[in-house]
Amino acid sequence: MDRLLILDGGMSRELLRLGAELVQPEWSALALMNSPEIVGQVHAEFIAAGADVITTNSYALVPFHIGEERFARDGAALIDLSGRLAREAADKAGRKVIVAGGLPPIFGSYEPERFDPATVQDYLSVLVENLAPHVDVWLGETLSLIAEGEAVRVAVKETGKPFWISFTLADDQAQVAAQADGGEARLRSGESVRDAALWAARSGAEALLFNCAKPEVMEKAVATASAVFADEGVDIRIGVYANAFESDTDETAANEGLHETRADLTTDAYSRFACSWADAGASLIGGCCGIGAAHIHTIAGVLRGR
Repeated sequence: MDRLLILDGGMSRELLRLGAELVQPEWSALALMNSPEIVGQVHAEFIAAGADVITTNSYALVPFHIGEERFARDGAALIDLSGRLAREAADKAGRKVIVAGGLPPIFGSYEPERFDPATVQDYLSVLVENLAPHVDVWLGETLSLIAEGEAVRVAVKETGKPFWISFTLADDQAQVAAQADGGEARLRSGESVRDAALWAARSGAEALLFNCAKPEVMEKAVATASAVFADEGVDIRIGVYANAFESDTDETAANEGLHETRADLTTDAYSRFACSWADAGASLIGGCCGIGAAHIHTIAGVLRGR
């Protein structure tokens, strides 16, 4: 297995824990506007917990969250700030910490039907241009359909930096039951993980990850991707960072309110899932929404101790 790299966890709940204000629709972008020092503190706490990779707080820096007018006026400066804060935290770590430039779904989380290939590069180009001076690798994350991954590939191809692609998975009760009966792991678009892995194998991506879905649906996706990469004869890392959402996330729009998190997903419970992902072939492991520094500390200790 490739050398294990521990990813950070979810930014938004840690911002809340440390006193930042989060309201929709701005969400985590609001912390960059009002309390950027707390963003830096979150990065530092994830590094102290054992993260080898931290992701820029650029997820909400799209018109979907901050509006077209504010994106046009302030987007470049806020994106640059998110990159600088992550870079500063990494450079103070005293060890190598990779900064991933987070490239979100431009038209909204879990909403593949909103994807617009005609305009996506207009927005991605602003993110790429302003993050590029600060980041080591690109991370297209929480992408719901393969076309979003291809858009990220196109957007970053001239930067010379490697790119990782992370898809979010269907994780409603029907999907969990289907996988238990031997069904395929699927993206939220309905596309199969197998097709996503075949795309990744031919895209030049350095890693394929799965994020922002229940831990229960991740192992099947990792196993599927691992089998595809073996068949294709490609050496691509596989990663997982699951969320802690309590209910079916597809039932609530991503910019409407605050999802409840699961009481049962303790640090120990999450670490058991993390071990199963590593056993299935994942070598990039962290957390998404609701997975905090305490979870990262536990999985770093458990996985590195194996």
